Amino acid sequence: CSERDADLYYATRFLAPDPFIFLKIKSEKIMMMTDLELDRAKAQARADRVLSLSEYEERAKKKGIPEPGIIDSLDLFLAERGIRSIQVPAGFPIRYADELRGRGYQLESKKEPFFEDRMIKNDEEVRFIKDTQKKTEEAIGEAISAIRDSIVKGDLLYYKDDILTSDRIRRIIDYKLMDLDCIAEHTIVAVGTEGCDPHNEGSGPLRPNQPIIIDLFPRSTRTRYFADMTRTVVKGKAPDRLKKMYEAVISSQERGISLIRDGIDGRIVHNNVSDCLKRFGFETGIINGRMQGFFHGTGHGLGLDVHEPPRISKIGYTLKKGNIVTVEPGLYYANIGGVRIEDMVLVTEEGCINLTEYPKVLEV
Repeated sequence: CSERDADLYYATRFLAPDPFIFLKIKSEKIMMMTDLELDRAKAQARADRVLSLSEYEERAKKKGIPEPGIIDSLDLFLAERGIRSIQVPAGFPIRYADELRGRGYQLESKKEPFFEDRMIKNDEEVRFIKDTQKKTEEAIGEAISAIRDSIVKGDLLYYKDDILTSDRIRRIIDYKLMDLDCIAEHTIVAVGTEGCDPHNEGSGPLRPNQPIIIDLFPRSTRTRYFADMTRTVVKGKAPDRLKKMYEAVISSQERGISLIRDGIDGRIVHNNVSDCLKRFGFETGIINGRMQGFFHGTGHGLGLDVHEPPRISKIGYTLKKGNIVTVEPGLYYANIGGVRIEDMVLVTEEGCINLTEYPKVLEV
């Protein structure tokens, strides 16, 4: 269904919670809908033809199929067009694939994104992502303001007379985003050593003089487009080693952003980011039984999915004008914690435009 499948929504701009059939034959877009969604699809979907699924079910019954399913209706339609070969997404249900192959169809799968045009954002999509990003910055602004306004009592932070926790910061973010017609899941608010695991969402009290990684990637409920950003802050005094980590991450991010342009291999950007961190003296590898340093990719594309091609990593991927990608180097050491800074940029012919305006300040 298009509520969960970004390719399907991209092709139709029609949001539906239930499955429907979508086909693209040359340049013609065709949808087959249940009676429940038929009229809405005709009014809202970006399709050349919207057909009634129940009409094809009735035809199947007349052919002797007592309880026709979705593949029976699709089979009748394809037979009308004389189509015997189909290209399907890599995630196409194997049950449907087996049924179609059993009826003599040839199926070829294609890796995601099924519609490669998704990687090149048009002006409308850029506006949508910039709008989500603006709201993301409003939400993280409220979160960081709460940390800034908190009071240090011993080894804890207090905000409005209560202990300030990761969950409380997430609620501040969630409530603000809901007011702005956005929704976020798995927001990271990780303090100290929790931040050494880049996908640890964080839990429990926030503490002074330790790095707090805030990483949020909300989606607009109106346009369906994501944004993504990360900031690392300290309430109180950052240790000198942490300050050096922060300086290194900022410098490596600036180096990466300076290289991004149409036609560059993302691997070159990633290697330059890694080399910059090494020049600051930060090595990557297994230390005391766990990975430490910079051990993830530099960035990824985003749009209708929060993670989509192209990648900026060890794997080569040519960046193209119109890509929107994150640039998010990080350093992680078990005896200090983690630092990650993330901006989004729009790739242009001669460089890139940073779509993230929120400031970068370590101590708040």
